[in-house]
This record gives sequence, structure tokens and C-alpha cells, in this order.
Amino acid sequence: MHVEFTVTREHVRRILLLVAAATAVVITFSGCTESSGKKEQKRTLGGYDQLVAKQPSETMTYSPTRNTANFWIKTWNKPGKLSYVYLQNGDGDLLGYYIFKGLPVPYCVSLTPPDQGQGNNEYGVVRKAPAVDGVYYGEGDCSRYFGIDATTGAYIEYTTGLGINVLLYDQPLPNDPNVKPLGRSRVDKNGKVVTN
Repeated sequence: MHVEFTVTREHVRRILLLVAAATAVVITFSGCTESSGKKEQKRTLGGYDQLVAKQPSETMTYSPTRNTANFWIKTWNKPGKLSYVYLQNGDGDLLGYYIFKGLPVPYCVSLTPPDQGQGNNEYGVVRKAPAVDGVYYGEGDCSRYFGIDATTGAYIEYTTGLGINVLLYDQPLPNDPNVKPLGRSRVDKNGKVVTN
């Protein structure tokens, strides 16, 4: 079956009129949207300014958050400090524990800035600052951790999530015979760290 279609001047004229009408509609609505967006932004910011004027934020003379952050620094600012990592299931049962030299480190930690090479500070690129422990957080898989076994120096890696929670301590929990060592180090019945 062969069908022929002839395009006439009238067809071209109608198509051009439809395109012109559609363009006019798009331009009209994009102008309204931008105008509405700007109005909404001004209203929101104006409301915020009014709230701040009527209810200014309080200031603190003591920061419990900074105190706890400093406690964290004092706790872990010791070479060779041991950490005790207990894995817990969704029901609250302890599955086992690892003992590390230092803290376990998530895969989302980097020694170099994550934005290094993606711009030049000469051109106004704002770089993320390192955390207080001298590393950068946030790039990569934060559910996978690795660390150094306390007695053997072996590499250990574990994953969190999917119902597995981590309890991290700087001292062992009271000895529980049902909690098994998962790594090569364990706490003996006298509370001493020994090779498993």
C-alpha cells in the first residue's frame, strides 16, 4: 500500500502558527513561574527576618557539645589506644566483638581533600576542611569499616547496616561468655587483651 501526502503552503503556514503559539505559551508561563518563584523566596526570607527580629537565638556560655567533642579528642589522642567494637543485631543481641589499635575507619574517609583536582582555589573554589582528626569524611562507602587487630596487627574489615549496629567503647564491656571474639584478639576472663 502506497500513500502519498502533499505538503501545501497552507500546511506549512498552520505548522508555523502552531510553533509560534506554543513558543509564546512557553515564554509566558516561564515568566510567571520565575516571578512566582521570586515572590515566594522574598516571602520566605521576609518571614524568617521577622521571626529572627521577634525571637532572636539565644547564646550559650557553655557548650556541652564542644565539651563532649573535646572529650572524644582526649580519649583517642593516644597512640596505641585500644577500641572495642561490638556488633549488635536488630534484636539487641551482641553478635561478637573486635579489638582494634586505634579507631575503626570507614571507607568514606580520605587523607586528601575529596575536591582536590576539581578546581583551583585561585578561582574561588571553597574547599571542605578536614575534621579534627586530620581526615576528610563523606566520600565513598560509610557502611564498611577497617582496622588493625590489637594483638596481631592483622587487617580486619566489617560492614554495618541491614540490621547490624555498632557499639564502640574505649574499654571492654564486662566479660560475657556469649559474646564471641570476631577478630584475632579477645578479652580473657581477667579482662586482659590476648591473641585469640
